Amino acid sequence: MTLRTLAVVGTGLIGTSVALAASRRGVTVHLLDRDESAAHTAAALGAGSPGPPPHPVDLAVIAVPPSAAAPVLAEAQARRLALSYTDVASVKAPAEREILAGVPDPRRYIGGHPLAGRERSGPLAARADLFRGRAWVLTPTRLTSKTAFDRALDLIALCGAEPRVMRARAHDDAVALTSHAPHLVASLMAARLSQGPPEAAHLAGQGLRDVIRIARGDSCLWSDIVESNAAAIADILTQVQEDLGAVLAALRELAEPDLLRGPEATAKSRNILVDLLERGITGVEELDVDPGPGGRAGRAERPDIRPGGRASCEPVR
Repeated sequence: MTLRTLAVVGTGLIGTSVALAASRRGVTVHLLDRDESAAHTAAALGAGSPGPPPHPVDLAVIAVPPSAAAPVLAEAQARRLALSYTDVASVKAPAEREILAGVPDPRRYIGGHPLAGRERSGPLAARADLFRGRAWVLTPTRLTSKTAFDRALDLIALCGAEPRVMRARAHDDAVALTSHAPHLVASLMAARLSQGPPEAAHLAGQGLRDVIRIARGDSCLWSDIVESNAAAIADILTQVQEDLGAVLAALRELAEPDLLRGPEATAKSRNILVDLLERGITGVEELDVDPGPGGRAGRAERPDIRPGGRASCEPVR
């Protein structure tokens, strides 16, 4: 199956990037947005033609915030915009429930989420290669037709991405950990800068900039994303809160004068800190693993590890 015509509803960063990638592969793309200036900006970039198509297109991509995905899809189906439909929202389960209950023909729909983005938003931030080599999750329902599935796969191939198939709830739980909670943590850290000493901005290095980079994301969009996946995010942040509470207690203990804390309390507090740092290293290594045909490859080398597995953390004398 080959896509010849495509409609993109929502010409922000993701929608325009999809349109650019498809247009450059010879697909005829129609751009729709309630903000007509955004659609015309995307068209000026070469993403397609602004306005609805004269006939139903092969596939419509609903590129709107999660809370709007179901109603926009229902409206698109009601006016016969396309033969098949997908979306790119980063939260899947709530929209899936609405779609199964309320759209005219849920067989023509398959959920989708390209795991790519930038801290900038809007059509001017779009890139045709945004999805190249990135995972693109599909969340078919029990009613999704093979035709809708195949057309979504064609779109993923046109964009140079790698398809992954998941259940909607499993997807939402995963992105709560890998995307949504980290965004809030980055925002929490970035928010401290406005309350810090004036000298702090002059001393900020790349480490801090790496931590807070994603906090630049559009606040309205991210508020919608977080609200749509609130329960899963709350579960992750509860676990973070528990770790943070233990670290805070350890730091308060270590901040006491030596005479007010014994060696056992000092050792316990240090072990809490080292344990967290070690678990952090292990977590980073999960991302460094190169999965081969047989599964996971070996982990990256780590320096200064004792035979017992713990880093050398003796205090410097």
